[in-house]
Amino acid sequence: MRLSLILMVILIVMGGIGYWYYTDTQGKISILTSNNAKLETAISVQEETITALNKNAENMKIEYEKLNKSYAEIRRQNDRLSDKLSDVDLGLLAEEKPQLMETVVNRGTRNANRCFEILSGSPLTKDEKDAISAEKFNPECPWLWSGTPNVVQPEHSETN
Repeated sequence: MRLSLILMVILIVMGGIGYWYYTDTQGKISILTSNNAKLETAISVQEETITALNKNAENMKIEYEKLNKSYAEIRRQNDRLSDKLSDVDLGLLAEEKPQLMETVVNRGTRNANRCFEILSGSPLTKDEKDAISAEKFNPECPWLWSGTPNVVQPEHSETN
């Protein structure tokens, strides 16, 4: 009987240890499962963020290329204007023919202001629509002319 009592105590102790081990393991498994779910959510968010960052980087590259193209066009326009102005001694011409200079400056100012109006979305006049060349369209901003009468596509007025 003593042996069966010892075996019974050993079985009870072993059963208690087994129960404790089972509940402890289940608790750890529950924590690990919860952590795994959080990790999967974090990975998903991270992948979405990386995708968005890559898209933003691509958009920035496209905008940078547009900006460089616009800058090159502005440089060409500045060079064109510089070439025009280097051919004429404005001070001497203003002294000799002030009325002509006033007329030329007023016409240039009117044309330049019209360029700003067109770039701001103002509708084209009949003469602008019917222009057969960029210089006839507007000598101050010929780059706005589409190259085809009745169709103007100002490249610089795009908005994103």
